[in-house]
Amino acid sequence: MEEIQCLYAIVQGRVQGVGFRAFTEHHAREKELRGWVRNREDGTVELEAEGPQSMLKAFLENLKDGPRLAHVTQIVVDWKAANRQSNEFIIRLD
Repeated sequence: MEEIQCLYAIVQGRVQGVGFRAFTEHHAREKELRGWVRNREDGTVELEAEGPQSMLKAFLENLKDGPRLAHVTQIVVDWKAANRQSNEFIIRLD
């Protein structure tokens, strides 16, 4: 069994008001990842996802494409130790 890892990322570009959070939630749940996604005041999207590294890497590829109306210019990625604080993947509104 693959070790559980944590992907923390800030997604830059046209990623707010285009369904990016719902897109992220859909692909995370499809891959059985846990964590969260939220908009930031600076126009970026922030997320944290936990799961097997192979699923996280596939998820990251989904994020690079984004939904149809999005335009991702950069994803700043940080790999962290898994903290397993969540049992699902959610959209945070804070």
